[in-house]
Amino acid sequence: MKKAVIFLIILLLYSASYLLFRFSHMELWERDNKMYVIFPSESKLIYYFFRPASYLDNKVTGIGIHIGPH
Repeated sequence: MKKAVIFLIILLLYSASYLLFRFSHMELWERDNKMYVIFPSESKLIYYFFRPASYLDNKVTGIGIHIGPH
């Protein structure tokens, strides 16, 4: 039971941090009129850390992901 609570807290913190990153790094691309989450090109660590969440986000909401400026 204790491990499940710890796992849920970690999952909640991960989800909240992704949402904060997502809403502060969204950009509308004029070419296709779609929203993208832009990951900084100088920090691949952030991209790989949020990669699972961004793929799930893409499947659920259709928002795209892009590394570096669009």
